Amino acid sequence: MNPQIENNFSYHSPKPGQPEVYQEIREKAKELAYLIDKLAPNSREKALAMTNLEQSVMWANAAVARN
Repeated sequence: MNPQIENNFSYHSPKPGQPEVYQEIREKAKELAYLIDKLAPNSREKALAMTNLEQSVMWANAAVARN
C-alpha cells in the first residue's frame, strides 16, 4: 500500500478553519482573474492564463485538504 496514493485519492472532509482558507485563496485568485481580464487582450494566451489560475486554486485547495 502506498500512503501517498491513498491520501491523494481519498475524500478529505473539511476540518475546522479550512473553508475559510479555501475562500481566501479563491478571493485572491478572483482579484487576479479580474486584473488579467482587464489588461490582457482576448487571446489563447489569456484563456490559458485563466485556466492555469483555476488550476492553481484547485491545487492550493488540495494542498490544504490533503495536508
